[in-house]
Amino acid sequence: MNINLFDDHSALSLRPLTFTRPVADLRIGILTIAEKWEKYSSAAVGFCTSGYLAVKYKIRPDADTYINGSICPDLHLFDAIAALQSGEVLSQDTIIIAYKVNPGELLSLAEGALLRPVHYSGTFTQIVFPEDIFKNNDVQLRADFVLLTKGRVSAKLSATNTVLGDQIFLEEGVEAECATFNTLTGPVYLGKNSQVWEGSHIRGSFSLGEGSRVKMGSKIYGQTTVGPFSTVGGELNNAVIWGYSSKGHEGYLGNSVMGQWCNIGADSNNSNLKNNYAEVKLWDYEQLSFRKTGLQFCGLIMADHVKCGINTMFNTGTVAGVSANVFGSGYPRNFIPDFAWGGPQGFDVYALEKMFATTEKVFERKNVEFNQIEKDILASIFELTSIYRSF
Repeated sequence: MNINLFDDHSALSLRPLTFTRPVADLRIGILTIAEKWEKYSSAAVGFCTSGYLAVKYKIRPDADTYINGSICPDLHLFDAIAALQSGEVLSQDTIIIAYKVNPGELLSLAEGALLRPVHYSGTFTQIVFPEDIFKNNDVQLRADFVLLTKGRVSAKLSATNTVLGDQIFLEEGVEAECATFNTLTGPVYLGKNSQVWEGSHIRGSFSLGEGSRVKMGSKIYGQTTVGPFSTVGGELNNAVIWGYSSKGHEGYLGNSVMGQWCNIGADSNNSNLKNNYAEVKLWDYEQLSFRKTGLQFCGLIMADHVKCGINTMFNTGTVAGVSANVFGSGYPRNFIPDFAWGGPQGFDVYALEKMFATTEKVFERKNVEFNQIEKDILASIFELTSIYRSF
């Protein structure tokens, strides 16, 4: 089975997180959705996505199976897709789950929807809105833990640590001393060469990505994922950090999603509960208005490349667009447009050239090249999002 993961309408409803990536490159649980499908299929996947992203996220020209990139795999669903014959489409209600073609045959989603229908009656996890990521993170983290650790033996944990329960797995190179891990509430996964510093308290379910660090005295509650090459500190609860980002100081991040190449300044906090306990609304890029989430707890949705200064206060249900740079006293608005520069006192446009100069330094710190492909993607997003910058 050679797979292309296609974007459907959720690529729009998941903005601003999907301005910079296909839907299947979103992280939920330990892995991205694409990485989950690669584990199940034992093969690299391709992407059917927006034109400006396709240079980085390439299609597989030899694919015979097209799968909805907003849907997380499980064994029953994978078997149903594997059983498809060429010319068949698997769906549930109005959701196209997958379709099968002859190897190398390129069919769009609209064309795939017209193939012979096969109904899928099982349940599955689909990511449609940004808040779906932290809402479903616990279930996916537990599933990924089993997927990654089944039949394997954990590296040894130093005896200076305290562990409750036995659902903990360490990859090679993990450094952890004088920390507590409560796995009675869910599994704890520590990725290759990750570090947990002294005095940290961690409750499962929790995942720490390759090369990431938990700083001294951190308090991390369950249903939390820290992706690769990130640094975290302070207090986290039901948060998902894609990776290559930093929230390294005191302050609270909860019921939130944080993208790639982000930095949160010291003593910054987000609210995840309104003072009147009312339902939280989030900015919707399609509707150009705030959408009801049905949630009482909903914090911060932070897109890639966002930076905020020290003591930033994000109100309940704040959306910060790609490359927003936020600073100043008081609460900034609940929707901070992409490439906005400023804070509660007002915003200006974050000029692309200045953003590039900063981003080059950020990439250099992680030994990653800020190449022309990355610049072209950000330039496209800058143009796409200009309609939201009516400061």
